[in-house]
Amino acid sequence: MEKLAADLLAGSQRAVARALSLIENDDSAAPDLLAALYPHTGRAETIGITGPPGAGKSTLVDKLITLYRGAGRRVGVLAVDPTSPFTGGALLGDRVRMGSHGHDAGVFIRSMASRGHLGGLSRSCGEAIQVLDAAGLEVVLVETVGIGQDEVEIARFADTTVVVIVPGLGDEVQGLKAGVMEIADVFVLNKADKPEAAKAERDFLSILELLGDRDGWTPPLVKTVAPKLETVRGLVEAIEAYRSHATSQGLIARKRRELALQSLQQMLGEEIQERLMARLGKEHLAEMTAEIMRREAHPRAVASRLAKELLG
Repeated sequence: MEKLAADLLAGSQRAVARALSLIENDDSAAPDLLAALYPHTGRAETIGITGPPGAGKSTLVDKLITLYRGAGRRVGVLAVDPTSPFTGGALLGDRVRMGSHGHDAGVFIRSMASRGHLGGLSRSCGEAIQVLDAAGLEVVLVETVGIGQDEVEIARFADTTVVVIVPGLGDEVQGLKAGVMEIADVFVLNKADKPEAAKAERDFLSILELLGDRDGWTPPLVKTVAPKLETVRGLVEAIEAYRSHATSQGLIARKRRELALQSLQQMLGEEIQERLMARLGKEHLAEMTAEIMRREAHPRAVASRLAKELLG
């Protein structure tokens, strides 16, 4: 692990790929590796890209890579895809869709399987961001799985959250539910060359008026045609404008502090649960399960009893 950490900190793409595999597979060596890397994190700008399927998120990410690389910044991409029911891996291959950057040493692209995790991300996404951060990638783009209205988890991890919308969703107000609408720092109306784009723009601008500002910021609506690179420059400018505002208002520091607390609570809960279950033992758990199945006790009552046994 010391050699792997040293190679990763030196920028080795092979080491980055190996580290991500260890984390995704929940390898027993992953905690030691993350502990070694963690002091070197906190420098990357993390940008989340979410929105409905078919909105053109991958094409936008591809153009963002081009623009950030043109500015001399090293870029990492985590593209979260649905899970293959056969292999357990990422069903779609974003490295294929972003293949033009495959030979650029300043770009690292990884497709990650959601593996049933809700919220549009994979379970290990937060730690994967840390790996890319430690490897010296200055911008980390996280593309969510694109499953629709419950993709709000990205807002926990991203410094800036971009929500992509497209014309022709039908009722644009229903195209994205309130939760997704409220996490956006920047909106993108992609495929803005479509005939229905003008109506979609009017509908969303009226929604933005209802939402109002948040922390002194009103999310702008940027129009893009993703295959045309020049139209995506406005998105980069909007992201930079939000980051400048959020930094000056202490919003990014606050978000990262909240993420640290949430991560600690989640991991503490997992650690306690694992240790308590081990103390209970499989036989005792089987007895309690049988009691529930016989309808002799409610699961909540059994859980309360077991907690008292273990914790006093």
